[in-house]
Amino acid sequence: MAGEDLFSGAAADRIAQRAPLAARMRPHSLDEIIGQSHLVGPGAPLRALIEADRLTSAILWGPPGTGKTTLASVVATATSKRFVPLSAVTAGVKDVREVVEAARQLLGEQGRGTILFLDEVHRFNRSQQDALLPSVEEGLLVLIGATTENPFFQVNAPLLSRSTLWRLEPLSDQELAQVVARGLAAEGASAEPDAVAALVGLADGDARAVLTTLEVALALAGDRPVTLGDVESARNTRLQHYGEDDHYDQVSAFIKSIRGSDPDAGLYWLARMLESGEDARFIARRLVILASEDVGEADPLALVVADAAARAVEFVGLPEAQLNLAQAVVHLACAPKSNRVTVALGLAQRDVREAPRGDVPGHLRDAHYRSASTIGHGQGYEYPHDHPDGFVAQEYRPATVAGNRYYEPSEHGHEAIVAERLRRWRDGGTDSPKSPAAGEDPPGQGAKGTEDSSPTD
Repeated sequence: MAGEDLFSGAAADRIAQRAPLAARMRPHSLDEIIGQSHLVGPGAPLRALIEADRLTSAILWGPPGTGKTTLASVVATATSKRFVPLSAVTAGVKDVREVVEAARQLLGEQGRGTILFLDEVHRFNRSQQDALLPSVEEGLLVLIGATTENPFFQVNAPLLSRSTLWRLEPLSDQELAQVVARGLAAEGASAEPDAVAALVGLADGDARAVLTTLEVALALAGDRPVTLGDVESARNTRLQHYGEDDHYDQVSAFIKSIRGSDPDAGLYWLARMLESGEDARFIARRLVILASEDVGEADPLALVVADAAARAVEFVGLPEAQLNLAQAVVHLACAPKSNRVTVALGLAQRDVREAPRGDVPGHLRDAHYRSASTIGHGQGYEYPHDHPDGFVAQEYRPATVAGNRYYEPSEHGHEAIVAERLRRWRDGGTDSPKSPAAGEDPPGQGAKGTEDSSPTD
């Protein structure tokens, strides 16, 4: 038995030595974790629960490489409970039932609890997730699920309601630079500044991706410092002037080309970024943001198209998803432009932050529970659907901000129809605005008219 333990220990050491750099660099304590300070920084809530060994069932949600598995491994070293890791990619209901039975036996014999870490929890179907629910509900298991997908869509509502949701954010450039520095130190190597900038710029907040690319670049560099050329070769692509600022410069040029209604320029910068190895998910996210920020209600389909392209990146992947991104670029560039949604939200946020915070008006308060009417809740509320045109003028905000105007539609594209409808309602009219006749452009829609650009890019 001693010989077996010695052999197992030696094997584990050799595996650790041969493991990828990202695995070897995985933190072993909360203090070693880079990023996620809102969760694991001094005094942060998740840190307090882990250090007190009082962590309850939790879902760790965030993009790849943000530290979900790392957090789970730290919990494994900090807890007195039995820690059982499973991957939803390979595990099934049978595996879950075996863990449950072992947890029940351990609790009965030793009074010791069990933590089940389920990586890629969104890969479990409904019946597999249902198999976990009774054990989580009665406290037999503490579930830690990790997912890159929105848990509100991918995790059963009963299971989600019994878990605390912790959102992990992509690492900042400064945090990624720390990861690179730590990796270089571990390997006893160095890198030129533009190589570090390229590594950070291409990682899109993913610590694992930056370490994987660094490991290949280190092998190419040998005994000399890592250069931009090494990073270029490591990504198996040609970097297009991706120095320290060029990542942001090219993204900015991409966004401004689409905002400026130039589909050709948008396609050029799309092709250039893809050739440079830019993460397609990052590009897709920027398009989804632009659809609301710079097009908005001038073309309500813009957000649908951008979202579809983002989903295609995940579902289809590169290189084919380049076509989906290109279609979204063309649609957004050719769409009429409006930044009125962006402006309206900013004005509303200013009122929320600066104006006195009034109470919810009595006629808007919830009146569904017993005796609500006796304290005036819901009294005076007029149900719009009881009116012939589905509209009735009444106040929907506290008196402190009543009448403040936020959203003023432009005359571009579909938003011209919205503008006419709001004018009629705001002027006290009740007749519904008419849509343009078939084949007509809505009033105010020009071939390349744009609103004042938003200053965010």
